[in-house]
This record gives sequence, C-alpha cells and structure tokens, in this order.
Amino acid sequence: MSKLAGKIAIITGGARGMGASHVRRFVKEGAKVVFTDILVEEGEALAKELGEKAKFIRQDVTKAKDWDQVVAETEKAFGPVNILVNNAGIAFHKMIEQMTEEEYRKVIDINQVSVFLGMKAVLPSMRKTENGSIVNISSINGLKGSVAAVAYSASKFAVRGMNKAAALEFAPYGIRVNSVHPGAIETPMIVQEDNKEMVEEFAKSIPMKRIAKPEEVTNMVLFLASDDSSYCTGSEFVVDGGSTTL
Repeated sequence: MSKLAGKIAIITGGARGMGASHVRRFVKEGAKVVFTDILVEEGEALAKELGEKAKFIRQDVTKAKDWDQVVAETEKAFGPVNILVNNAGIAFHKMIEQMTEEEYRKVIDINQVSVFLGMKAVLPSMRKTENGSIVNISSINGLKGSVAAVAYSASKFAVRGMNKAAALEFAPYGIRVNSVHPGAIETPMIVQEDNKEMVEEFAKSIPMKRIAKPEEVTNMVLFLASDDSSYCTGSEFVVDGGSTTL
C-alpha cells in the first residue's frame, strides 16, 4: 500500500535537488503535492513530468502573503493540507568579520523566518485533518558549529528550537512536528565544478566515506510525513553518514 495515499502535501524548494527528490517520491507514494520555488522554469518542468497529482507555484518563502496564497491554492486544488515540508533554504559561507548585516539577515529570512511563516500559515488547514505532519529541514549545522557559517548555523539551530516549540503547541491538534538534519548531500547547491575537489576531500572525513544521495534524505522525510512515525514529534533525525559522531 502507498505510504501517503490520500495525503495532501506542500513542499517548498521543490524544483530541484532534495526538494525535487521529495516531490517525486511523495507523488509515487500516493500524495497530491503542491511544491514551490523561485525557479519557475525547473518547477514547471517537474510539474509537467509528474502530471495531475503535482502542482507548481512560484513562492517567495519569506513573504507571508505568498504563504497564504500557497495554502489557499492547495486547498482549492486538492483539499486541506496533511503534510508540510519546509525544505527551502540557502547555504552561505563567510567569516564573521567579512559578513555584512544584509547577508546575515538574508540567510535568516530564507532559512528561519520562512519556517515560522510556513507553520503559521498551514496550521488552520492542517487542523481540519486532525492528522498532520510538519517536517522542517535543518542541517547538521543545527547540531554543531562550523567555521564561516555563523548565519547558516544560527538559522539551522533556530529551526531545531522552533521545531520543538511548535511540536508542543500543535500536539493537541493531532499535528506532529519533526526536524531532519542532513549532512553533505549530492545536490546542485553542494556539488559544483568549482568546489568538486573540496567536496571529494570532505567526503574522506565522513565515517561512511561518501556524501549522501538526495533520495537517502527523502527516505527519512517520507517516514516522518507518513503514519509510520505516528508517535514521533519534537524530535531530531540525523542523516549524515556519521559526521556528528566525530
């Protein structure tokens, strides 16, 4: 039986990388999916590929009005929302001394504020289902610090804390809230020609000696979105090949 049969999902940052992997798998598992991104051409191409069970909407996840539109269009197209995957985010690395306030705030807005806006916007719709799941994508940088990642680490630590607070608030409505903490994942954001050698060298330091495929993170997201994780809330799920054990 399909793990997400009859479920309605919203996935942000779904046009490529991990997000696209989540979208494809959710549709395969029986969900109807609205996915969002600022990458319109890639998003529309993926929606066309997946057919009537997937709908793409351009969204700026830092804007409350965009969130309201996405939830309203999801309900109109498919019905009340069962699942939210807050996947959209950016990686940004710069030493504190060189980082500008504008750069710092941009990372916080995209990686942190968007998660707050998403959970707030989806709550009225998800209450109707009495069986909701919110999956917030954090990072291993939400569990430990890293050089030249003050903004990224701050945003991902914040997601971890917000996740726990929301889990307590939403539990009475039958809504679970969990965070996923990926390590190095083979996505366009990480694997680029100009840093290929750096990524390969970093992989040697991982206990499993490789970076992960997006599908390996999707497996965890699917578990948390489905009823298989019916007693999991406010928890952190790490997908990092053992990196945080060092």
